[in-house]
Amino acid sequence: MTQHPRVQHFFDEQTNTFSYVVADPISGKCAIIDSVLDYDAASATTKTTNADLIVNYIQENSLSVEWILETHVHADHLTASQYLKERLNGQIAMSKKIAIVQETFSSIYNLDIKHFNAQQAFDYLFEDHEQFKIGELIAYNIPTPGHTPACLSYVIGDAVFVGDTLFMPDYGTARCDFPKGSASVLFDSVKMLYQLADNIRVFLCHDYLPEGRHQYRCESRIQAQKSTNIHINDQTTKAEFVAMRNRRDATLAMPKLILPAIQINMNGGKFPEPEGNGIRYLKLPFNYFK
Repeated sequence: MTQHPRVQHFFDEQTNTFSYVVADPISGKCAIIDSVLDYDAASATTKTTNADLIVNYIQENSLSVEWILETHVHADHLTASQYLKERLNGQIAMSKKIAIVQETFSSIYNLDIKHFNAQQAFDYLFEDHEQFKIGELIAYNIPTPGHTPACLSYVIGDAVFVGDTLFMPDYGTARCDFPKGSASVLFDSVKMLYQLADNIRVFLCHDYLPEGRHQYRCESRIQAQKSTNIHINDQTTKAEFVAMRNRRDATLAMPKLILPAIQINMNGGKFPEPEGNGIRYLKLPFNYFK
């Protein structure tokens, strides 16, 4: 019998990001997926406005948090995972392939990779295709690299949370030009998602309004993606997709928050330790990305 989790979405228009609370309607256990910590780049300050909406929803509905899940290391927003764990408990988790991202960006930021090896900030790292539970809901992950090497999609009952792998069918797919990204690998990942049942609900991490659409959307279906996704559908060949994706990615600017976001997100949402004056500092690789 197919399980039907209760899904509540939250939208941050500043970063076009959807976060989710996924609940087992029987036990009241839940997971939070892809949370957002508000960040003002000009002043380098954070707020918890978006995260508090999630806190309030969970408390008002008497839910109990078991998991705080990340689909990948986000480049467009900071995660609120540490704040949510402090307020609500739950294990912060993502793919074990976070190690690839940590190694790659430790080099870029000139950070000591031994820190990540010795003191992993995430509470739990999933093996590929690992099964887990949210209350009585049966869940498992599908590795969906391409956008980043550590992307996971979470299948929970009749829903799949795909992170930045897919967008709405009228907007297509995610970029693949970040370090260790690959359009060829993303094509294979999407095809793996397309093997899910046609009626599976597909929940997206982002939505951007294409021309002609005036309302943000967070949900699609596998069948709709397979038949109408403008970048990759049943008729799309890998060669066509890779050529399109590489051509499109070459025109895209870097995400505005990529440098602070990855530095925080690859460390499980933890901020840098305060220095001798009590102030925390982010590092920026000056003139590295040209």
